[in-house]
Amino acid sequence: MAGHILVLNTGSSSIKYELVDVRTGRRPARGLVERVGERRGRLTHHAGDAAPYVRERPFPGHGEGLAAMMAAFEAAGPALDPVAVGHRVVHGGTRFDRAVVIDDQVIAAIEELAPLAPLHNPVNLTGIRLARAAFPRAPQVAVFDTAFHRTLPPEAYTYAVPRDWRDRLGVRRYGFHGTSCAYVSRRAAALLGRDLAGLDLIVAHLGNGASLTAVSGGRSVDTSMGLTPLEGLVMGTRSGDVDPALAGYLARVDGLDAQRVEDALGHESGLRALAGTGDMREARAGSGEEARLALAVYTRRIRKYVGAYYALLGRVDALVFTGGVGEHDAATRAESLTGLERLGIAVDPARNAPGPEHERAISPPDAEVPVLVIPTDEEWEIARQALALIGDRA
Repeated sequence: MAGHILVLNTGSSSIKYELVDVRTGRRPARGLVERVGERRGRLTHHAGDAAPYVRERPFPGHGEGLAAMMAAFEAAGPALDPVAVGHRVVHGGTRFDRAVVIDDQVIAAIEELAPLAPLHNPVNLTGIRLARAAFPRAPQVAVFDTAFHRTLPPEAYTYAVPRDWRDRLGVRRYGFHGTSCAYVSRRAAALLGRDLAGLDLIVAHLGNGASLTAVSGGRSVDTSMGLTPLEGLVMGTRSGDVDPALAGYLARVDGLDAQRVEDALGHESGLRALAGTGDMREARAGSGEEARLALAVYTRRIRKYVGAYYALLGRVDALVFTGGVGEHDAATRAESLTGLERLGIAVDPARNAPGPEHERAISPPDAEVPVLVIPTDEEWEIARQALALIGDRA
């Protein structure tokens, strides 16, 4: 099969896209629409060796961002005629444990699961619907972030809540960032020169959304996100772990209903609540006690989960940083692991310093637990899974 797969990774505040050659794996075009829904939007489109095509303007929603992507291909090339389109979909519930070809029934199922991922599944569907209209002859493939975590054992995914909630309403841990975890786990094994089946890893995917995952033998055995992507680490605009009684308390003392609390925990919390911005780069540039506290809360939560997953696994063959913050913020990496030297986990300041963005070890050469930085490539993972699914059908 010849041609290109268009990969759409429509996230909560960004749209990443790549055009992938199915024979060579080369990327003739890629781009990013960032800060969707904010005042300062930016589209950067790369086509071959040409200078980047950049447009800076607000993108009020994902529909406008996706339309801008299409316009960038028209203006800067290459011609867009994919043999298939691969989509990142965040929540597949218990219905989807692998990639699937999208039809009306799949769309309906993704829509039904939207209450579990209200920040993501609706915008994922926006990308799917636009792509189906734009490329009606190309198979559309959904690759689910939750699928990687279908290997969680019952003791990891079960919440201690009433059986009716679990059985009838599907209340359980699902986990997210699975597409990224699948990719970086394989790359970690390659970087270490070992078989993934024999490795115990901790994967720290730190971006606007953030999670930690314990991976044993290439299988997810625990992960910090839960029923929705709100649980776990402190994130750009999400609180992460809070006392479950918080919603009831706020209803009693301030009259806030459940929807208002959920919106605040998902959109107005995290770094945004503590530092006044959901962007780690801006938080790092801040000064004063609020900025210091925000970063201390953020990195302390990571350190606590690393220790917990070390205890759960019993041993750790490598700890992997990935995601926008994990790949680019040396200070966050160092601060997140401070005090873990007795567990064999440490970073080397020189190796951890900002530099070329490539796969590398940032721990001392003789470290008991290698600490790695591996740029995630969810787009390639989505293309790989889409190609494996459609084969010669395209």
